Amino acid sequence: MGRDVSFDNRDRFIELGLAIAALRKMQGLSQEQLAEKAGISRSHLSSIEAPGTVYPFSLEVLYNIADALHIRPGDLLNFTLPGSRRRP
Repeated sequence: MGRDVSFDNRDRFIELGLAIAALRKMQGLSQEQLAEKAGISRSHLSSIEAPGTVYPFSLEVLYNIADALHIRPGDLLNFTLPGSRRRP
């Protein structure tokens, strides 16, 4: 998969990574634990969650992370962090 992300989607990938990190912490999971449940490496998860970093990843990884967090993929995409503003 290419790593190029359009300017319009950069913030979405960053917000998604922050949402994953927030939900993981709310469930008391370490990166290692969530990565294992999602079937990815800890370094892959770390890259996804890194604040201010754009790291595109596949739908399969999104589905695996959502399943590991016991949340629907659509809910993960729509998760809003407190104090953040969603674009329409």
